[in-house]
Formats: sequence, C-alpha cells, structure tokens
Amino acid sequence: MSTARTGLFVGLILGLVVVFGGFGELLIVVLFGAVGLVVGRVIEGKIDLQAILGRSSDRR
Repeated sequence: MSTARTGLFVGLILGLVVVFGGFGELLIVVLFGAVGLVVGRVIEGKIDLQAILGRSSDRR
C-alpha cells in the first residue's frame, strides 16, 4: 500500500472520529495511533529501545 493511500485512510478514519465522537475522542485515537506506530517500528527493528533508554547492547 502506498504512503498516499495510507494517509488517505488515516484521514478518513480521523474525520469519522471527529464527526461521530468529538475532539476529545480524536485526541485519544491519535494517541493510540502514535503508540501503535512506535510499537510497529520497534517490532520492525527501526527503533532501538535500548539506545533510547540509555542501555547499550555492548557488554564489556
């Protein structure tokens, strides 16, 4: 799936949340989306949690 198509779907979903829920619900959906993005990047190996948390993977 292309980036443009993914962006379109995300925009449509967020639009529906605003229409049927409101601004507070939109913020909750965006927060959970951001958490899902981080979890997906960690699983793919694009984010190294040990580097972020200050722990080195090198044992001396």
